[in-house]
Formats: sequence, structure tokens, C-alpha cells
Amino acid sequence: MTAAGFLEGRRLQMARGVLLQCIMGGYPESRFYGSDDGDLALVPDLAQLHRLPWSQHPRALVICDADEFSGESSALSTRGQLKAVIARYAARGLAPVVATELEFFVFAPNTDPTQPFRPPVGLDGRPEEGFSAFSISSNNGLRPFFSEVYACMAALGLPRDTFMHEMGVSQFEINLLHGDPLLLADQTFLFKHLLKEVALKHGLTVVCMAKPLAHTAGSSMHIHQSVVELGSGRNVFSDEAGQPTAAFRHFIGGQQAGMADFTALFAPNVNSYQRLFHPYASPNNACWSHDNRAAGLRIPASSPVARRVENRLPGADANPYLAIAASLAAGLYGIEHELEPSAAIQGEFEVPPALSLPCTLHAALDRLKRSQLAIELFGVEFIEGYVASKTLELTSFHDEITPWERRVLAAQA
Repeated sequence: MTAAGFLEGRRLQMARGVLLQCIMGGYPESRFYGSDDGDLALVPDLAQLHRLPWSQHPRALVICDADEFSGESSALSTRGQLKAVIARYAARGLAPVVATELEFFVFAPNTDPTQPFRPPVGLDGRPEEGFSAFSISSNNGLRPFFSEVYACMAALGLPRDTFMHEMGVSQFEINLLHGDPLLLADQTFLFKHLLKEVALKHGLTVVCMAKPLAHTAGSSMHIHQSVVELGSGRNVFSDEAGQPTAAFRHFIGGQQAGMADFTALFAPNVNSYQRLFHPYASPNNACWSHDNRAAGLRIPASSPVARRVENRLPGADANPYLAIAASLAAGLYGIEHELEPSAAIQGEFEVPPALSLPCTLHAALDRLKRSQLAIELFGVEFIEGYVASKTLELTSFHDEITPWERRVLAAQA
């Protein structure tokens, strides 16, 4: 839209089916978004209006809500779903607080998708070999890129907590500061967009796939969650003596009750299950633990005021609005129904069958489709539409024969 049109208040409209567009560009049957495929109004959130610092010409971006013309949020809008979850907390005098940790890879351009991703050549003229995890000089080879990333984050008002090199070759992680869930979802979305745009300027490729490299740790989007009282700001997970509360237990119980049903929301792509199938630092279970990274729900070591629950299931490929909404909705469901969690696990453990999760997109979509909890929390229109869109993607994947199949199976009798 032109700046003049925006400043005049001209309404921007979009076909509602676009909210169910799959990643290949197609759409499920129109019955999932209304046979007329009528328009929605894109209502700008002026708190998220940003001039784009990486653009050579003056250009701005504004995050919008997708609303019906009646003024209510579209049931198909993931941002709207998150706002609805936050409102349910507010109705109980509570406010959730979240922070996201996002991992990503920086690669050289990959013009041939049949070839694996490669690390870029750094300032020293050499590609990284993978010896830089957690090193203070680990991003020096890509200093011009990261310097512009930091500058653009500041220009967009994205506060950062820590940046570090992760376990993979040319893999990095950012921790965003905790705050309002809608704000953190917006910031996570903007950061991913920023990464892609700045990388293009520097002749690089940023990849937020859950598992872009074989034999390498995948990329997660861990979600840290706590709940405070509106007004006082007191963390309801800790009592006056600094001990865990019933609300803390019930929140964990709700997380456990929803993780298997919501796996397709946290792990939305075929590639997501490459990360979860190799669970090193990517736990595919609904167990919980005090500071054990093998558990899907980890309670980080912290002071009572910062007591929180870390959901380690979502991948970097997850929609931040939807992943945060699903995780918080499950926690609130546990508080409302006073669900008790399983016993905490520590050390080496075997996942009980009741706490195992779907390990393929097909199984996860089947679980989501049959979930009464998902329909109760997100509505039948959203769940059916989401499953329909993701089923198209799964079908497209199975329409191709992989190099592994040709290499290994072609010679078999």
C-alpha cells in the first residue's frame, strides 16, 4: 500500500482463504474458509508500525489483525487466537509472561535444493568447521552481517537478551527479553523476517528449518512461561515463602494434557519431525523436570520470582503466535481444571507411553483432528482448516521420491 493510502486510513482487505494458504502456495477446499471466499479487513496495529532499516528506499511494515467486517477477529487468524488466550487469562485476573529462544542457521546461498546446505565463507576466507559453539569469537567471521542485525534490531525496537553460537555448524541462538505474549510473538516474527532480509544483503541464507542438516542438532523455539496477577505483578507460580504453588503444578498438568494433541501446532512441517526423531536437546515427550534438558517441559534453575515453565517442543519453524497460544492455552486449561502433573523426572529416564508424543506429521495431524481439547480451545473452524492445509503439504511431500529411496532401494530385488 502507498504511504498516502495508509495515512488516509484506506482499508486493506484480503480474501479469508489466504489465512489457510499452504506453504507450496495452494489452498484446501473452499468449505474450510467459506465457499464465497469473502474478504477480511486487515487492521493495522500501530504499535507495530516500523520503518524498515535494511531497505534502500523508504519502506515500512505494519503488523495487522485479520478481522471480520463485524469487528471480531477471524477464527482463522493465529494472532487473533493468541489475543483470545490472553483475554481468557485476563478474565481470571491473570496475565501470562513469555520469552522465546530462537535458533537459526546462517548458510551460503543454496541454489540447488538437492544439495546440502553449506556454511558461508567468513572474514578469514574459510567456512566454519563447527568448533565454535559458545565461543566468544564464534560470530567474528560473520561480523558485518551480525553488526547489521544488531543495528536493525535496535531500529525496530527489538530488545535482545543474549546472542550465542549454538551446537551446529554456523548455528546461532537469540534470547528475547520476557514480556507480554503478543509482543513477544510480534518480536519473534519481526526478528525472523529481519534475519532473512539482512542475510540477502550480505549474500547469505538464513534458515529457520527445524532440522536443516543431518547429524547436527536442530533448531528450536523454546517458550518460557510464567503467570502473574494483574495489578500486583506477583508470580502465581511461587508463594510468599518462595515455594511452588498449586497453580504452578496445575499449569504443568495442563501443558502435559495438551502436548500430544498440540504437537502439530508446535511441529508444523514434515521436517519438524527430523528434529524430534533425533531427540538430542530436542525432547519429544511430555515429561517435566527440574533443569533436565531431556524433558519436554523443563523448569530452569531460578529464583522464586522468576519461576517458569520452559516448553522445549516447538521448533524454529513454528508459527510464534500459534505456538505461544497453544502452550499458554494448555497451561490455563490445567489451572482451570486443577490438573495434577505426573511425577518429575531426573537423570536418565524412559518416557512413559502416556507421555509420548506423535513422531510424524501424519500422526500429529491425526491426533489434532481427533482432539476435543483442541476444538474446545481453538474452535472447530480453525482446527479443521489447519489440518486441511497441513494435509495438503504432507500429500505434496509424499508425491516426491527422495534421494535416499533412489540410492538405497533401487538395487533391491
